[in-house]
Amino acid sequence: MPDFFELKKNNTTLQTELFAGIASFLAASYIIVVNPGILSEAGLPFSGVLTATVLVCFISSVAMGLYARNPVLIAPGMGLNAFFTYSAVIGMNIPWTVALGAVFWSGIVFLLLSVFNIRTYIIKAIPKPLRYAIAAGIGLFVTLIGLANARFIVQAPGTIVGVNELSPAIITFLVGLLITAVLLVKNVKGGILIGIIVTTFLAYPLGRWWGTETIVNFQGIFSAPDFSLLLKLDLVNSLQFALWPVIFAFVFTDLFDSLSTFVGLAEAANMVDEHGEPLNIKRSLFVDAVATTISGLLGSSPATAYVESAVGIEAGGRTGLTAVVAGMLFLPFLFLAPLLSMIPAIATAPALVLVGAFMIRPVIRINWLHLSDAIPAFLAMVLIPFTYSITQGIIWGFLSYTLLKVVDGEYRKIPITLWIIDVFCVLALFVH
Repeated sequence: MPDFFELKKNNTTLQTELFAGIASFLAASYIIVVNPGILSEAGLPFSGVLTATVLVCFISSVAMGLYARNPVLIAPGMGLNAFFTYSAVIGMNIPWTVALGAVFWSGIVFLLLSVFNIRTYIIKAIPKPLRYAIAAGIGLFVTLIGLANARFIVQAPGTIVGVNELSPAIITFLVGLLITAVLLVKNVKGGILIGIIVTTFLAYPLGRWWGTETIVNFQGIFSAPDFSLLLKLDLVNSLQFALWPVIFAFVFTDLFDSLSTFVGLAEAANMVDEHGEPLNIKRSLFVDAVATTISGLLGSSPATAYVESAVGIEAGGRTGLTAVVAGMLFLPFLFLAPLLSMIPAIATAPALVLVGAFMIRPVIRINWLHLSDAIPAFLAMVLIPFTYSITQGIIWGFLSYTLLKVVDGEYRKIPITLWIIDVFCVLALFVH
């Protein structure tokens, strides 16, 4: 195992990779119950989507680790599941079987883009300032998710967002945040994982000894898997011309979510080759494409590279072993899903918040005095968290970069691939 994953070459150890895999799993494990909750509103059975979600996470993440040897886990994408439910099925009155077919065909398009290496060309067309900004933007996005999960920040009528009132739950989150930060400052091995576990124990008294809501609840241990959604997709009707915009939306959103996640994580962790490209990117993108394809077959919205992988990477994960460990940990929850619900959102929130501090590092490599670089980078960085969409940050970063380079007389620096990407960016705005 150490030789296969080249642990010494990547300056890591078996223990570190195991801790990192567990940390990534805990940070992303919410998808096991959240994804079924969203897709069930489209009429899919909750238990069937839960089984599909676990299988997608297990198969895709293990494949990422073994084939691409990348410490990034794959899971059904947040945002993609919302588009599936609220835009495609509910908004456009598309039967969910047909929507699953659209997911499958979007995966086939991904595979073609990967086989012909087009996705790699797209990555090479992303300007360096935007790469650094995407990494920072994803970091801010992950931090925002953590703060929202802890309900430290909430919706506020007058100011859009605001700070929640102090409560036992908020104080527990802040104590967990402080403990996790101290562990990281002291370079404690597995500090993020320890922080998640400690915060879970701290949250146990909530609703029992103080506070009004019990958030650590034991709901049993076992539940039987439900394979009712396996191969329930409609492959024929999903190819209708009227469904092409839906397939395009899946392709575009998944494509740039994955690309930006791979690029952002690689830049933040310095996992790049001698040309500055993310390591093993071609194989990683191929696995990501396969993951989307099997999502439709198993009964889920499209899978994508997960930004929560940053938690494991910051915990020291540098090889595919991290992804394999994370993926393997999903499998038991075909039967143990109730057990996972014991870990509350405020226990993983401190890890998500602190990851942003590490992912924002690449911004120092942006030339902030060169405004035709700085402004697009700034827009990409802030719009990712402010719009709650990696894709929106990418779209406006690309379009503003191209426009400002033309105005600044630097249009020769714009590769042909970027011009093509810009066309699809504009199309994506109208599709959404």
